[in-house]
Amino acid sequence: MLLRGASGSGKSTLALALIGLAHQRGRFARLVADDRAALSAAGGRLVARPVAPLEGIVERRGLGLTPEPFTGATVVRLLVDLTGEEPARMPEPEDLVDNLGGIDLPRLSVAGRIGDERLVLAALDLFTESG
Repeated sequence: MLLRGASGSGKSTLALALIGLAHQRGRFARLVADDRAALSAAGGRLVARPVAPLEGIVERRGLGLTPEPFTGATVVRLLVDLTGEEPARMPEPEDLVDNLGGIDLPRLSVAGRIGDERLVLAALDLFTESG
């Protein structure tokens, strides 16, 4: 998934929480990039790759830049926007999709709070169960 939001919105915190929760549930999860990712469309899919020299580095509030295992590329299957606001209870269908690089992708909006990782993993399962 691709996490988007303003500086300080909680993208790195959410990414690390998602990785931790996925591992607890016996699922594979790995950081691709923190702060910036190289995006490209290939075969009707959006691919994310780390940007040198930031591979394997994540910012942890209070600790600074720290090493983190990473993977060299992944297919983006979900866009997650950290808005800092409570998301709509019943979003309009057009709010649940966005086009990035010519690829339509499911989109979820979250406030950027502790616990959002559970909603994000549920959305990933819901939006990708048929694909």
